[in-house]
Amino acid sequence: MRNITVEVWLYGPVARYAGKEAGPGYAHLTVSLPPASTVGDLVRQLGIPLEERGITFVNGKLAGLPGLDTDLGVALQDGDRVGIAHRKSMWPFQYRFGVQLTPELQEAFRQREDSGIHHAYTAGGGEVEE
Repeated sequence: MRNITVEVWLYGPVARYAGKEAGPGYAHLTVSLPPASTVGDLVRQLGIPLEERGITFVNGKLAGLPGLDTDLGVALQDGDRVGIAHRKSMWPFQYRFGVQLTPELQEAFRQREDSGIHHAYTAGGGEVEE
């Protein structure tokens, strides 16, 4: 079987794991992986430490968050697009409300007592723990 090819975008400090493809704040590269590879395999191949990963998107769907490594088991297909942000990188606000989730992340939220929602914002911009 031939390898699969995955388009990868790295944001913030994790961009340095793209090597010569790294830009000042992001990196865009194409990665070849064996068939049946997962996001975890991709992360290991790139050498990104798990503690640096923040938010992960797979084909535009939110797949992982800090503390919820549900993305690591997501199977990749030829032509998939993966975005990985550093823990200190903000994710685009237009995706925050109504973002699509991978089935793995949906299940993780279903199993949590708080359904994955643990804070709210006040009109003054502060954060209030619930």
